[in-house]
Amino acid sequence: QVQLGESGGGLVQAGGSLRLSCAASRNDLSFDTMGWYRQAPGKQRELVATISSRGGSLYAESVKGRFTISRGNAKNTVYLQVNSLKPEDTAVYSCYAKRGPADYWGQGTQVTVSS
Repeated sequence: QVQLGESGGGLVQAGGSLRLSCAASRNDLSFDTMGWYRQAPGKQRELVATISSRGGSLYAESVKGRFTISRGNAKNTVYLQVNSLKPEDTAVYSCYAKRGPADYWGQGTQVTVSS
């Protein structure tokens, strides 16, 4: 069983920054893809950014140039640097990891951006 734990969310003013972190409970596993999704109230969950084991990254158009995804030296960690935050970035941000056919999800961390 693999669990994902996120941290780094919080309340920030528009234009501010946060660094979200995610670590898997098992550090003996490597993941094909890790990433972040978000869900705002009343909206569907949407992809924010993903990064492959080879370092290739994918971003939602709405966050390009403002968010940066990276993987830590440990194979089981992923980070999301979020800059120039906007009120519309307010959401629960959830960590995601894929290993073969298995998908894993964290419980999420709240990011709230005040105007």
